Amino acid sequence: MDLTKEQRETLLGKIQAQVSDKYFDPAFDRHAWDRIVQRHRPAVVDASNAEAFEKAVTEMLAELSPRTLGLLSEKTKINPRNAINASFSVQSIEGGLRWAFQDVLPGGVAKKAGVQTGDVLLTAGEKEMVPSSDKALEPPFEMGHTIPITVSRGNPSEVATLSLSTSNPKYKDNPYSDLTAVTSREINGVAYLRISLFQGKVGIDFANELDRLFRGSFASSRNLIIDLRGNPGGGIGGLALMSYLTPNRLPVGYSKNRQMAEKGIDPSSFPKFTKVPRSRLAIPGLALKFMGKTSVYLYTEGLGGEAYKGNIVILVNEHTTGAAEMVVQFAQENGLAKIIGSKTPGRLVSRKATKLGFGYRLVVPVAAYISAKGTQIEGKGIKPDVEVPWSFTDATAGRDNQLDAALKLVSTKN
Repeated sequence: MDLTKEQRETLLGKIQAQVSDKYFDPAFDRHAWDRIVQRHRPAVVDASNAEAFEKAVTEMLAELSPRTLGLLSEKTKINPRNAINASFSVQSIEGGLRWAFQDVLPGGVAKKAGVQTGDVLLTAGEKEMVPSSDKALEPPFEMGHTIPITVSRGNPSEVATLSLSTSNPKYKDNPYSDLTAVTSREINGVAYLRISLFQGKVGIDFANELDRLFRGSFASSRNLIIDLRGNPGGGIGGLALMSYLTPNRLPVGYSKNRQMAEKGIDPSSFPKFTKVPRSRLAIPGLALKFMGKTSVYLYTEGLGGEAYKGNIVILVNEHTTGAAEMVVQFAQENGLAKIIGSKTPGRLVSRKATKLGFGYRLVVPVAAYISAKGTQIEGKGIKPDVEVPWSFTDATAGRDNQLDAALKLVSTKN
């Protein structure tokens, strides 16, 4: 549905106000933001159709924050980690740039379609897919659609035609296609745990699954690899995973919004969240305790035993974000695991979606996450202890060079 000029004016006014009131950065310059809005006003208000309007708003928001602010509608294309449960790497192939599938998450859209790590995306929806540069943002995909794609696979390469069937999003504020959040197996005597998403806002099912694993098949393991590559984050369930990394009840960190930062409020006064519930019967109590609270302090449950004795490796890459980065930061700062892979991007803020009307929502970062040791990684990322860049060449040959490095590290620690 196209919008009238009056509706576009109304939406622009609401966007301007929401960002002015809620954007998390204590150094936020309201006057600079107002100037950005004024520069983009003609393109937004005079947009010829809904697509042009959305593009104009996106360009305006990107001038302030290209990765954390966003306009959502039912037709908005979503980043591939959420839409098709996969991520891409730009590769130079036969003298040109192409998108190569890097993370293909278990049970997700791409995996179900038959996509393999190392496949090269040629077309999507009959449109040729070519990165504009080696720094180009990953191609987005529509939700609730079936998208035909062609990929080039192997060496020598063969072309395969596949079909990506994205789902209708369960959460409109954070749209994503379902996948298998937790998978596990044993590799040469090493317990391997892949966490592709911290599903659910509270993480009850996720925490119960971890309990089953760590008290069952993982109970006698001496070495553990946790694979968070391609994990886009999710809910608070990551606290349960952190709790299995240490037998101690440790402070993890807290979120602080702009108003609290400006007033200099002591984080020790924040309410404490110390346990992911294992039953939905606990939800009303949690809602009552934390109702209206925008900042909480996280503490682990202290579930970890002595079985691993520090023989834990966490795999990360440039597509590990949000709650997954929180886990990595906690493990690294407390010396609980070795981090292997490539540097994470540093996207760890609390975001909130507000209804604007006319089918639109605005996603605004409302609070910054700060670790218990006082570190904020937003925009900085986490550097691995052992840097191992992903190898496209190995992937096309069916090898996982980063996982191989992790297995080698845990074997040398015994």
